[in-house]
Amino acid sequence: MKITDVEALHLRLPQVDEIADGTQDVLIIRVHTDAGLVGIGEVSSQSYVCKAIFEADRSAERRHGLAYLLRGQDPLNVDALWHRLYHHTNRYGRRGAVIHAISGADLALWDLYGKAVGKPLYELLGNERHHSIRAYASYLFGSTPKETGELARQAVDLGLTAMKFGWGPFGQDLAQDLAHVEAARRSAGNSRDVMVDAGQAFRVQAALERARLLLQFDIGWLEEPLSQDDSRGYAELCAASPVPIAAGEGEVTRWGFEDLIECGLHVLQPDVAICGGLTVARQVSELARAAQRRCVPHCFSTGINLAASLHWMAALGPENALVEYCLRPSPLMRKLVRDLPPLVDGYVKVPQGPGLGVELDESIIEQFRVS
Repeated sequence: MKITDVEALHLRLPQVDEIADGTQDVLIIRVHTDAGLVGIGEVSSQSYVCKAIFEADRSAERRHGLAYLLRGQDPLNVDALWHRLYHHTNRYGRRGAVIHAISGADLALWDLYGKAVGKPLYELLGNERHHSIRAYASYLFGSTPKETGELARQAVDLGLTAMKFGWGPFGQDLAQDLAHVEAARRSAGNSRDVMVDAGQAFRVQAALERARLLLQFDIGWLEEPLSQDDSRGYAELCAASPVPIAAGEGEVTRWGFEDLIECGLHVLQPDVAICGGLTVARQVSELARAAQRRCVPHCFSTGINLAASLHWMAALGPENALVEYCLRPSPLMRKLVRDLPPLVDGYVKVPQGPGLGVELDESIIEQFRVS
């Protein structure tokens, strides 16, 4: 079986707001083969840039476009193809948008692999039993503490046992920050997990102050309180914080996550549509296990990302598995994937079909495709 073509389909809502919402714009990857099988993936990044990375023609050594590098290759050599893409783009890549683009290709190749052998990805990733994965609601903070409390009540009504709030007004005023988290905890009750995403709002001392004050609300973790590039700050913060510190949604390659582990990070959060795909996510799991750290996927884009994250978590086993469940109303999240894995009593069932086990709705692609 050989790869015959690679499509990079840019989907975008008519209005894209400048908020932390990855469901407004996405790059969908389809890898075609001469056997008639098609693998699907997604890139959660700057779609215009990543589309160009796919469609660029051959150039001088280590400067090629991804579609050129994939055509004519055996799609079942997933690990070898990841290294081929990484090596032959490293003159302009190695990190950033190129790795984001490689993530989409990698997801599509894993999907193809599963379809070719007729097995769901969680089996190929190392676990023959299927699971339902515990989910946490992922919300942006409300504009007021009252709105945040109402969102927490929605999560409770949906049967969720965990929820996270982030970005929005958080980080602008200490008293308001505490009021938002208090409102969330009050609505959630004491038996459910509440996590906070600080949206890179602080420097070390301010982040440590927030962590100490948020301890009273028994939060599960404080996520990305610092710049993603502040490795020294994370090392200082992780050593002193009374609550677990989480980060990594923007990190790429196993080497980037090795650095985060070295900083003392408690919870690693790879996004399979950013970090380098499932190939990198598997490597991060191995690193985390060896260092006795936790992996929880970042997942705030479409049902493709959700499906891939579910398979990855199922492969790790259900004991501590947790998946971010985006509740944004965007049709790119809710409708792009047919039969989006639903929430049932706070859990999400892992798709059972071969590969990722999900299909795309062509009408949604046509409606939102950027021409």
